[in-house]
Order: sequence, then structure tokens, then C-alpha cells
Amino acid sequence: MNDSRPGDAFRPGDLLNNTYRIEALLGRGGTSEVYRARSEISGRVVALKALRSEFSRNEDFLLLMTREEEMRDIRHDAVVRYSDNQRTPEGTVYLVMDYVDGPGLDHKLKEGGLSAEDLLVIGARVAEGLQAAHSKNIVHRDLSPDNIILRNGNPAEAVIIDFGIAKDTNPGAATIVGNEFAGKYAYAAPEQLSGRTDARSDLYSLGALLLAGFRGRPPNAGSNPMEVLQKKGEPLDTEGVPEPLKSLIGKLSHPDPAQRFQSAAEVLAAIRGGPAAAPAGLPAGLEDRTVIMPGKAAAAKPGAEATKAKAAGKAEAAAGKSRLPLVLTLLVLLAGGGGAGAYFSGMFGPSLPLAEPYTFRVTKAEGGVPEAVGYAPSEAVQRTLSEDIARLSGTAELSLARGEIGEGWGGDVSLLMSTLATLDEWSLSVDGMTFTATGSTADAARQDSVTALLGTTLPGGMSGTADIALKSQLLAATALQPILDQIADCGPLVQQSVPSEGYAEADRIVVAGRLADNGSRIRLFDALRAVAGPREVVIDAEILNPALCLIETRLPAAPAGGFDISFGFGDSADPNPSGRYFVGENPVIDVDIPAEVTDGYLYVSVLDVSGNVFHLLPNQTRPDNSVAALRSGQPGAVPVRVAYGLTEAQGTSKLAFTVDASSLGKSKVIALYAKAPLFATMREISEPAADYAQALADLVASGTTTVTSIDSRILTTAQP
Repeated sequence: MNDSRPGDAFRPGDLLNNTYRIEALLGRGGTSEVYRARSEISGRVVALKALRSEFSRNEDFLLLMTREEEMRDIRHDAVVRYSDNQRTPEGTVYLVMDYVDGPGLDHKLKEGGLSAEDLLVIGARVAEGLQAAHSKNIVHRDLSPDNIILRNGNPAEAVIIDFGIAKDTNPGAATIVGNEFAGKYAYAAPEQLSGRTDARSDLYSLGALLLAGFRGRPPNAGSNPMEVLQKKGEPLDTEGVPEPLKSLIGKLSHPDPAQRFQSAAEVLAAIRGGPAAAPAGLPAGLEDRTVIMPGKAAAAKPGAEATKAKAAGKAEAAAGKSRLPLVLTLLVLLAGGGGAGAYFSGMFGPSLPLAEPYTFRVTKAEGGVPEAVGYAPSEAVQRTLSEDIARLSGTAELSLARGEIGEGWGGDVSLLMSTLATLDEWSLSVDGMTFTATGSTADAARQDSVTALLGTTLPGGMSGTADIALKSQLLAATALQPILDQIADCGPLVQQSVPSEGYAEADRIVVAGRLADNGSRIRLFDALRAVAGPREVVIDAEILNPALCLIETRLPAAPAGGFDISFGFGDSADPNPSGRYFVGENPVIDVDIPAEVTDGYLYVSVLDVSGNVFHLLPNQTRPDNSVAALRSGQPGAVPVRVAYGLTEAQGTSKLAFTVDASSLGKSKVIALYAKAPLFATMREISEPAADYAQALADLVASGTTTVTSIDSRILTTAQP
């Protein structure tokens, strides 16, 4: 899970449109945030993808969300189910989809990969999902291991998630959407680099992710854009992969779309009917980079795209199959997007002043915003980096200058900032093509991922060092107590088993006590959940009712005195240890006087769920409540019956009652013991709880009489 930030669309505990209660932030992407939520109507757990505020009124992004919503027409268990778009009163747009519980395929890669047998099962399952999507003219465009979730950890229950819930949490892996192509170097089909995408592009990605699943690492797509162009024209290296997985991957990932499987249906037939034709192998090793190019929209008609692909292939053949136009396109696009350009020569415009050294500095303190200062090699890069900082609510003062930097300088700086932005506090210092990054986080997994990403040469050629510290994130118990005190409505609420130094992220927060109703319990849970972060919250509180709680808050402070309260049935000798009675039953109540108590006075009352108090001892029919009289000379522990069976009470003044349906719920039997009489006059056998509560409060205020002990037990009545 992820920590909330001031700029997040929602926070844990928020209730959206009176339906969805936010439980946790799952991840952040370039344009959206993804949350786990629960419907308070049905209890169903869902994932909510919220468009960030700066994009909520952008028609292009709203159109994209609408297009993604149309995936609800796909009804297949291998494709995440979408519901609909909604908008909060504040204007935040969010998309409702199924929450898929299970590890991502990318996590299986980190564990060393899967067996060939499991990968064939996953391949068939994903092909089924792609077939369902392609039949609706929807092409995924960014199929990769972090877009495949294994529901319940089962390969046979693999699910494709669009624009990835899990992927949003991976530094540097955010998907850029709209009219641009976004995919990872390792899994993108060759034709995607020049903006062409159809159903066969997804099949290439499927082959690449199956290879990654077997190797336990992504294929090697090169460390810079030029290497990517070269390697994407070559087959993937399947050396050592057993058949039939080897041949399947080879045909799925052929560099030429015309030589691949032409549909997901063909893939399914190959898996279920025999091995596919295998192409030649190729050298290994790919890094998981994201490459961005102008391209087709997420939805494309496979037939139309195939026709365009063939036409493009003929055009390339007529040009001697030269890749020069593609190379030039890539370089120009990277220059415009902040990733490349002959910055030091000034050949693309007026000569800029020379900066020696060529520096860029940005610092973000914990709880603060980033502040950047330095140089940029072009107006496009200057604008891109300034927008990156602005999205983080920071400021940038960047001057145009030329210097000894590489073509990928701007793209690498942007990637470094987006990666470091996942930390609590961080700084970045760039000198030419060398960087130094520092930061800290309380999330060990985040520390590992940021350190790993920054530990290699970046796509644009920049390299450097990263020192990411893991800090302890403790939540003080004192920070929670004001919440407990504010919501407590039935006596004090206390934290159980509090760690001496505070709650670590793996600790549970357990609260005990009493509450007036279930609504108070929900408010307490929501309030604690909003500050608990990843910690589990457990409310181990007894739910009473407002009348009982009124008395609880007015009772004098006194310890238990050992006056045991036991329950039975009027029509049998059987005990009722549960204290639970159904309509029509006749409760019998006994109070045991401890052996060591030989004098003083005993008061026994029932605080009824209806809001009344019934005094069982003393009352007008049984006024003597002295211990001496109740003992009648008996030594040891003496049971005193205060509520009788109907037969036993018939024809006497003894109290007996049956349970009726008019007041069901929890009542409380309270036994007060004092050395002297508590009240100057006899109280009515029945009175409102508020009157008795006031009498107890006056007793405490007067200070004339002290309650020595208080013992109690819950009696519950219910329909059978």
C-alpha cells in the first residue's frame, strides 16, 4: 500500500457518492491514482481509478476514461471487469472496476520466474482475454508482466488489467495515455516504435512477457533508443526454453507482424493443438524501460490496422528496407519530448550560451515541495521539466544553455525526478551526464525498487549514484488517543498491547472498551483508518445501547467485588452461561454474595434496552437489601435469587418476567455493594435510565456514601 499525500484525490475513509468507502491507495500513475474501496451497500470490494485534478477537465483525458469504460462490454474472466465512470460533487472523475486480489506476474519474475507448464496455462488464459478484447476492437498496447494479475496466485486465473493497478506503483513505469503510444522497451512490438499498433502488437507483447516469465527477467531491449531500434528488428533469444513454449514464444514475438500469429484464436489453437513454428533465436538481456511515441488510440480495428501494416511493409521494401526514416523519426520525437537532440552544437536553432559545468539541482524536503534550479538545452525540455515540477506542486527556475551533454539528457532527468518523487524526501544533483540522488522512505520495497532503477545506466546514457535510506515509520499511541476520546460515548476507549516505541507499519492497532451503537464503531474505525496507514485496525469494543452507556458514564469508579451473576431458566434447572434468551423464555437471575462479605448493602438493577431501569433489589416488594438479612445466618458464598421462575413466583410477591418482542437487544444486570445505604428513600421499582443516572451522579457529587464494588453482566434478548 502507499501513503497518502496532500494532493491525492481521495483518502482512506472517504465515502464517495454515498456508496464507496476508500480503504487504501494502491498506486499512482502519470495521470491517475488507483484506490481499493468497498461498497457500503453490497460490501463488494472494487478498484477505483481517479483522474488527477489537473486532468479532470481535459476533454482528451475524459474521452480516454470514457473509452476505457467501454471495456465493460467485455465479459470474460481473464479481463478486469469495468463498471462505469462517476464524478464527485467536487468534480473528481473516477472509474469503477473489479478489484483483483493476487500477485502480479512481475512479482513472480522477482521470485525467479515460473515453470514452462504454468506459463503455457497463463499464455492460454491471456490469449482468451485478448481474444475477447480484440473482438471489441480494443488493443491493449502495454501488455507486460505488471499488467497480468494471478487471481489467488493461480496461473489458470490470470487477469489482464488495463493501464495497470500494480504498474502504477512501480517507479518509472507510469503509462502515458491519450494520442501517444506508451509501452515498455522490453515488451513493445517493433511496429509500435513507429506508431503502428494492431492486435498482433499485443501478441508480440504476450510472447515477450512469457519469455520474461520463464527467465525471471525481462528480455534485453537495449540501454538507449538506438540499441532498441536495432534489437527490435531481431528475434528474441529463446535459447534454453523448452518446447512447446520455445516455439510458441518464437512465433508470437516475430519482428515481422505478418510472420506472427494473426489472431489470439490462432494462439489458443496452437497451445491446445500443438507447438507453433519456431523462429531463430537471438542474444539476451533487456531492461524494463518505457518508450513513448505518437501512435494509434488504444482502440483499433485489427483488420484495418493489418491492412495498414501490410501497406507500410510494402513502402519499406520499396525503400530498400531502410530504417533511416524510423531512426530520424525517433530522434526528432525524443528531442521534442525532452529526451534527445544535438544540444551542444546549436544546430536546431540559435546558438545558446555555454554552461560549464552543466548543472541541474532539485530538492524536496519531507512535507515540502520540490524546488529546482539549473539549465535546460531547449525550450521543449525546459517546458517538460517545468511541468514535471509543477505536477509535484513545486517551482523551477531553468535557464536555456548548451553544454557537454548527451542526446538523452532531458528524458533521463525527467525519469530521475519521477522515480525519486515516490520518496518522502529527496534531492537530485546533475552535472553533465552524471547524477547524484539521495532520499529516504519508510517503505522497504520502495527503497529497493528506486535503488535498483537508479543503479544502472539510464536510457539516455546518464549514470550516477543513489543513496536511498530506509527510515523507521512509527505511529505514536498518543496521536491516536484524541480520536478515541472524541468518539468515546460509553466510557473510556483504550488501546491494547501498545508497543513501547509506537506502532510500526506491521503492527495492529487494537481498541477495547464500550460503544453506544454500531454507528460509533464505524466512525471510530474510519477515523483510525485515516491515520493508520498500512497498519491493521481492530475495534474490539462491546456494543451496548445509549441507555446502558448513559448509566455507564455515571457509575461511580469502583472495582469488581466478586459478586458473581448467573443466569438460568424458569422452566428447568439448566444454567444459561451465554446469558442469551429468546422471546417467550423466562430468565432466572442469581447473585452470589462472596464468603468474606458479611455486612453492608447489596443493590441489583437491570438496565433495560428500552431505556428504563428495573430495581430487583431493593424494591417495594423486597425492601431489605442488607447482607445480613440476605444471608439469613448462612456462612460461605450465598446465592441470592433476584428474578424467579414463573412457577416459583406464582402467588407471591417475588419478581418474575418473560422475554417479549417489544424490547430486544442487550440489557445489563448491575450489582452495587456499599458499606452503608446509598439512597435515603426507596426508589420506584421502575424508572427512566436518565433519572437513575442523575441519582448516581448526585451520589458521587455529595461524597457522603461510597460504592465499594460494582459487578455486572450482559443479558441479551432476541427473536428465535
